[in-house]
Amino acid sequence: MVPRRTRSPLSATAGPKQRSLTMAEVGWIGLGNMGGPMAANLVKAGHNVRGFDLSPRAVAAAEAAGVQAVASIAEAVAGADVVFTMLPKGEHSRAVYLEPDGILAHASMDTLLIDSSTIDIESAQALHDAAAAERFRFVDAPVSGGMSGAQAGTLTFMVGGAEDAVADAAVFIEPMAGNVIPTGGPTTGQAAKICNNLMLFINLAATAEGAVLADRLGLDKQVFWDIASVSSGDSWALRTWYPVPGVVETAASNNDFEPTFTTELANKDINLAIAAARDTGTPLEIGEHVQQLFARLIDAGQAGKDCSMIVKLVDGSLQGTTTPAQVPAP
Repeated sequence: MVPRRTRSPLSATAGPKQRSLTMAEVGWIGLGNMGGPMAANLVKAGHNVRGFDLSPRAVAAAEAAGVQAVASIAEAVAGADVVFTMLPKGEHSRAVYLEPDGILAHASMDTLLIDSSTIDIESAQALHDAAAAERFRFVDAPVSGGMSGAQAGTLTFMVGGAEDAVADAAVFIEPMAGNVIPTGGPTTGQAAKICNNLMLFINLAATAEGAVLADRLGLDKQVFWDIASVSSGDSWALRTWYPVPGVVETAASNNDFEPTFTTELANKDINLAIAAARDTGTPLEIGEHVQQLFARLIDAGQAGKDCSMIVKLVDGSLQGTTTPAQVPAP
């Protein structure tokens, strides 16, 4: 491991409000559909952001938004006050932090490390343990709000780690967030995100089934949505991702299910919940059924489409899939 430079923390004697107005040096790893707009919001807030990604297209988009592109993790983290990572899976986070050319090998020991990826609990714990062993401050801080929230700077951050690190992380997170919620100790941010997304996808499946049934019972789609959105069937999925076109402006159903949250990512996230449930002896019968719906979409070649496309499994309109036999009513 190469020697790390030590440096004075950003405005170390300033309070949170003062610090939020000070330009920070930010390293950012992972400039995809979420990470790119999030990094851009830090640029808008006046911070200097150096970003690294393996995708030339992602790097180009980030550069257009004011992020300084660099050619390596080492360049991204050099002299940084804070480093954010936003990566697809636990294996990617482990590699970026733990490999010889990774963050822990090159960052200054007073750099605050924030992983906003959605990953498995085991990987999150491994990152906390490795960071602590090298005397880094590290928090797991996954987000909810999707690409629209990333672009608008209204994401909800769920932040787990040591209390002082969580408090300092909130200052840097603020320009990207509508809510910053401390969740407790290490890995609790990931735990909150996994459980939240489990509920989201179950709500989405229920919304799809309710919408199709309402249509077949002769209800106008807008009338039914107006009722459900102010009644006990309401949910974020219904209000934001309604799978029937022409009802909710933000829904992917209006745009041939071009993704706001891909089926592939939804399948990954719900599998994180299923894995955690198995580790804790928790039955997830409904969650496992919803995962099977996502798997059927993927098998039909729709991994890159929006996860709300499960409505096509309900109404039978998706080619290349089979509809399970209906159980006769008693």
